[in-house]
Amino acid sequence: MEINLNGQVAIITGSSSGIGEGIARSLAASGAIVIINHSSEHSKDAAQIILDEILLLGGRGMLVQCDVSSEEEVQAMFQKTIETYGTVDILVNNAGLQQDAKFVDMTLAQWQKVIDVNLTGQFLCAREAIREFLRRGMNDKSISLGKIINISSVHESIPWAGHANYASSKGALRMLMQTLAQEYGKDKIRINNICPGAIQTPINKSAWDNEASFKALMTLIPYNRIGKAEDIGNLAVFLASDFSDYITGASIYIDGGMSSLESFADNG
Repeated sequence: MEINLNGQVAIITGSSSGIGEGIARSLAASGAIVIINHSSEHSKDAAQIILDEILLLGGRGMLVQCDVSSEEEVQAMFQKTIETYGTVDILVNNAGLQQDAKFVDMTLAQWQKVIDVNLTGQFLCAREAIREFLRRGMNDKSISLGKIINISSVHESIPWAGHANYASSKGALRMLMQTLAQEYGKDKIRINNICPGAIQTPINKSAWDNEASFKALMTLIPYNRIGKAEDIGNLAVFLASDFSDYITGASIYIDGGMSSLESFADNG
């Protein structure tokens, strides 16, 4: 099964590294025009390297700096994309962060920052995407009016002590996704969550970069390997394609079985 996304314009938020980078590379390899989003000047160089490598391989795309928690910056990102490429066909809501603390020690600032990026950011981007899908109307690129893929987490359903802000943002994202899928299904807009487990990226390096931590991690994963960014990229390509046309309102776990709670494999 070869997936062709030729000419479809895809915004991938938080795509200067990690999972977002993997998704951008996979979408570009499938023919999509990719908008590499980075949040600040600090991440611009990394984003440029990714774009340059995509262009070198014959892909198309551009960089856009945008803090997804800012309404004005999100609107400007969509406006620039539409002015450059005519529309948006795919949104991958990937930008996210952690600010971990024991609950009694968690500051309001830590709580609010994670909610602002992980939840409000996805709301703002989804709103602009749906507005554009409805404005543009159907075209010949896809049998869907538009596709939104939210990068959630296994922690939209698995509690995570010490990460109350993060887990809460992902749990709420599931309800946001399902509500939007319900509200806009009649318009042929598809909205789904990808829920990664342990993925080998710089943000969680401490969990896999030495033998002891890696061994401990494997006790949580029945499939006994850590995920790669390309695993998420492959799933995102499928969800962006017409092969997944009957999938909407779904949370799809891609976690090597982590959500089956391996700790109960030996009778709990």
